[in-house]
Amino acid sequence: MALRPRDLASRMAGRRKSDDGYLRETFTLPRDKARTRARDYFARYPKAAYMSSVESWRELPGGDIEFTMRRLPSAD
Repeated sequence: MALRPRDLASRMAGRRKSDDGYLRETFTLPRDKARTRARDYFARYPKAAYMSSVESWRELPGGDIEFTMRRLPSAD
């Protein structure tokens, strides 16, 4: 049975621990808007304080970018 990338992504998402303390947001946007959204996210939740990062990303067939941002719930 051949696996599609979507199948692999779903399987990997199922393995992710939901109790690891991070908040995640997934976005699907055109490339330029995705870039702007990620920059705004890092401006709002600085990497040094919230341990913010782009957890995963992929380019969809239509050219849009799907990406997941993760951060800690507070900077304390």
